[in-house]
Amino acid sequence: MIRLTVGFDQREAVAFHTFVQSIIDCTSEPLSVTPLVLSALPGYKETHRDGSNTFIYSRFLTPWLMRFDGWAIFADGDMVCRSDLADLWNLRDERYAVMVVKHDYQTKATKKYLGNKNENYPRKNWSSVVLWNCAHPKNKVLLPEFVMEQTGAFLHRFSWLEDSEIGELPKDWNWLAIEYPNTDSAKLIHYTLGTPCFKDYQDSDLAEHWHASLKRAEMGLGS
Repeated sequence: MIRLTVGFDQREAVAFHTFVQSIIDCTSEPLSVTPLVLSALPGYKETHRDGSNTFIYSRFLTPWLMRFDGWAIFADGDMVCRSDLADLWNLRDERYAVMVVKHDYQTKATKKYLGNKNENYPRKNWSSVVLWNCAHPKNKVLLPEFVMEQTGAFLHRFSWLEDSEIGELPKDWNWLAIEYPNTDSAKLIHYTLGTPCFKDYQDSDLAEHWHASLKRAEMGLGS
């Protein structure tokens, strides 16, 4: 069973459902999907006042939600899957506490969707797709009260881990639309500047893949 937590923000709920549709269409193994909805996280209250979405910190509760057992994938909700998620799942490596795409780039835009600031910072977007080793001893600090107390910089840079405990995933599993060149090889497209559900991004790079998955999700409506 592939266990997946996905960021959910009501302001772009359609993005979540489109992403899940794309995963269903591609994945060859049984799948469990958990939307990260703040009101459904017992013992956790969002205390941070920064961030562009409601799941910016709850992603770090994934090991806790999995009872610190086995593995799980976290992904932002503003994505589309174009390859078998089982291939990502099969990259699990017990040597690491987490595995991520180690982006190293400078953004092309100072603002993103809904006018949110888009600043450069170390390890930017590393935490947008995480293959979590939930049972790793170092991840057992990620309790709700711990996550509530930490800064964004501490969490998104995986500062509770040594660098040697952070494994690397191929870039195709977190391909940043607009920021990276157009390609047909991307396995997981991340619309980090703005999902095509927003008017300003509806025709942006690689948006056609998102619209195709939305159309699939809408099939059968009204029948």
